[in-house]
Formats: sequence, structure tokens, C-alpha cells
Amino acid sequence: FVQASTSSVYGDCLTQPFHENLPTDHPLSPYAASKKACEALCHSYHHLYGLDISVLRYFTVYGPAGRPDMSLFRFVRWINEGEPIRVFGDGSQSRDFTYIDDIARGTIAALKKLGWSVINLGSDSPLELNQAIALVELQVGRKAIIKYEPKHVCDVSRTWANISRAREVLKWEPKVPINEGIGKLTEWYHANSAWAQKLII
Repeated sequence: FVQASTSSVYGDCLTQPFHENLPTDHPLSPYAASKKACEALCHSYHHLYGLDISVLRYFTVYGPAGRPDMSLFRFVRWINEGEPIRVFGDGSQSRDFTYIDDIARGTIAALKKLGWSVINLGSDSPLELNQAIALVELQVGRKAIIKYEPKHVCDVSRTWANISRAREVLKWEPKVPINEGIGKLTEWYHANSAWAQKLII
């Protein structure tokens, strides 16, 4: 059994990069708390019934046909459509953006007997939001209109995956650099903008 968990379980952890043995007792959002609860249930079923379970903690997944509430999807859409970008805080917060194809490869690699295992899947290359916006501007060929708002109470300062366990156990490495991934996301948006621009985000 493979559980799709999240880097959000680490909360606003000060230890960088995040490794799998760090405490995850202080989630900042109901989303993070629900993922933490799922991890606990998985461990209970492994303990009670010997189920083989891999918990994969995904770090800020993005790419074509991605979730429209994620930051990079929003940035691509808003810049393309000339709409203001909403940035909570000053944009200096950083995220370990991970391309969808890399996440898919890691998930498939985890479909093997590992007993009980918790594994980070991330790019190991955190990027500030302001830098991410600049990369989208380059791909779109248009300047962003940025509207800075107060920091969101659920927002963490930074995420950064220690992926040494994924390298060792899954023989997995991220392959798609952020500039290439944003380019693929932008191309997808252009090809699907007739309906994608109507999504409520």
C-alpha cells in the first residue's frame, strides 16, 4: 500500500532539509493534520496486520494538469491573463517544487515490499516564491502584477526535502529542473487556456 502524504506534516520546521525522522506533531492546517492522521492509521494497520506500507511525503507537486489551487498553476494563469498575482507575505518563503513526472516515477518505484517506510519525494532544490514568479514571467513573456497580502496563518516559511532515503531505497532522483518544468506547465496552459482560464482558483 502506498499513501500519498505531504511535506506539510513537518509544519514550520526549523531543521533544514527535512528528513523523515523529524517530529510531525505540529501541523499548521487541517490538510496537514489529515495527512498526519492517515500516516498514523497506516502505521496501525502495518503493526496489527503486517501490511506492507510506504508513506510518500510529496513536496509541492506541480506540472501540466496540476491542481489549480497550487501556486505555480496560479502564477502561470494569472500572468497569462494579466490578472494580479496574490502573494501571501513578502514572497521570500521558499518551496521545494517537484515536477509531476518525477513524483510519478517515485510513486511507481515505491510499489515494492519495504515493510514500513516513510520516504520524502522532493527536488532537493528549494526556490523562493519571488524567484518562481520571475521564472514564470520569462516563460510567459509578460511581467506579473503582484499584490502582496499578509502572511497566511497556515503558510510555512520554507520546505526542503532530504531525499537521501529515496536515493538509497528507491534508487530515485528528480530529473526535471524547475525552469524546464515551468516551461512544460506553461505550454500545457497555452494549449488548454480556453477552459483552464475559467477554473475557480
